[in-house]
Amino acid sequence: MAEASEPSPWLLRWQGCLPGSAAQQKRLGDLAGIILILLLAGLPLVTRTGLGLIVLACGALWLLWSLTKPPERLGGISGWLLLFLGVAVLATGFSPVPAAALKGLVKLLSYLGVYALMRQLLAVRPEWWDRLMAALLGGSLLTDVLALRQLYAPTEELARWADPNSVAEGTIRIYGPLGNPNLLAGYLVPILPLALVACVRWRGWGSRMFAASAFILGSASVLFSYSRGGWLALVAALGSLVLLLVLRAIRHWPPLWKRLVPLALLGAGGVLLALAVTQVDPIRTRVMSLLAGRGDSSNNFRINVWLAAIDMIQDRPWLGIGPGNAAFNSVYPLYQQPKFNALSAYSVPLELLVETGLPGLIACIGLAFASVRRGLKALESDADLALPCIGCLAAITGLLVHGAADTIFFRPEVQISGWFCLATLSQCRPRA
Repeated sequence: MAEASEPSPWLLRWQGCLPGSAAQQKRLGDLAGIILILLLAGLPLVTRTGLGLIVLACGALWLLWSLTKPPERLGGISGWLLLFLGVAVLATGFSPVPAAALKGLVKLLSYLGVYALMRQLLAVRPEWWDRLMAALLGGSLLTDVLALRQLYAPTEELARWADPNSVAEGTIRIYGPLGNPNLLAGYLVPILPLALVACVRWRGWGSRMFAASAFILGSASVLFSYSRGGWLALVAALGSLVLLLVLRAIRHWPPLWKRLVPLALLGAGGVLLALAVTQVDPIRTRVMSLLAGRGDSSNNFRINVWLAAIDMIQDRPWLGIGPGNAAFNSVYPLYQQPKFNALSAYSVPLELLVETGLPGLIACIGLAFASVRRGLKALESDADLALPCIGCLAAITGLLVHGAADTIFFRPEVQISGWFCLATLSQCRPRA
């Protein structure tokens, strides 16, 4: 006797209300893959208007596809995202600037449409992960070439990113087609662990060389961006990836070795990091700028913005001012200190508290735990997407570290890579 199917969540009862043949499902899947390839490959190269149109096309295609396809189980990651969306709707309704907050809510919905389309495509056609990954690596490889060429450009072109009031005065920083060294590093950091996973996962030597080239040139671009947050995020992402891959490789070893090997690996990594900080002059200079406190102009700017953001949170701790940079730009001038204008809170946790209050931050913490739990399950899994899930967990680790003192995550060039990682993690299931 066939087992009774699990009832659909009431939020998804509208899905599958239209008839759809197998041929139509295949065509919709192919069209979704093509649009997502264009999106991932064009992240650093297409204009914001162009990216916005592709993002809207993703959401529209997901709606059309969902009308002809029965709903699936939500899962922990999608459940926490829906909870955050509900908090964002409430924050918009109670916002002191509802019109500006509504713009942010529309942006959030559009990005969720991208996530939903990626998740649905990987659910029915997991082989598309490799194609999407190849598109992401292709865009990053072209970005790396354009960025590294700036090392040979006249220094006057790069001088605007050399801060004369910083401990690192005179440092020339590349930024490529993205126009900002921190954004360049933020865009590349989540891609690099995925590139390493592609090197392990892909079989052909040509494919492996392609992924290895993207990793090597991307790592060099992050280093020459001289982004402190990018460097810390790179260490966190690659370090966690190596640790996770080792844990997966030794999962059948005796218990004692399963404890000793990770500890030895962490100790060796700490020693290498200490040697780099003390012996390599550029790294030592950037670390000194981190420890300079208000003596570094970049640190001083961020501290003043953080203090203003904390004042905003204290005034509206429960639902914030509403989602989006438009709401932030409308309210922040009331709290900013003189000469410290800012477009964001320069910290993702603070930004979440400012925009959606404590409930929004709690929903995002729940999302992070659900992602980590799903990624750790891949260590013992032989699922088709087990290795990609491990790479995505390492990529999210890098995004979290970089987001502690910057908000480049909210830029589409970075954020869409994060949605790709979440969509991959949501589909890590045992092989049938």
